[in-house]
Amino acid sequence: MQPPRACEDYLSEFRHCKSFRNRFHHYYTYGTAPSCQQWKADYHNCSEWERHKLTEAKDALQKSERRRLEEQKNFTPVWKLRQAPPGDWHRPLDQETQQDS
Repeated sequence: MQPPRACEDYLSEFRHCKSFRNRFHHYYTYGTAPSCQQWKADYHNCSEWERHKLTEAKDALQKSERRRLEEQKNFTPVWKLRQAPPGDWHRPLDQETQQDS
């Protein structure tokens, strides 16, 4: 059985998390520095799983991925998704401004 992602993906996420740009953005947005330790632990567990087939590393990595997916479900979408295009989708965009004049 393979890890859910390639181990390089976890390393890439860790490097992105530690980058100056991301740390600045996170601090500006949330007022705190980002915690990147989970990405580092995930990379380590992935490497251990691939190299030594350790069950503990596999379980820890799967648990982390499940937790990450559950956290994503907590965020509500900003936009309401449409089921079909608007009825007047074929009209020119500037037609509204001409009617307002």
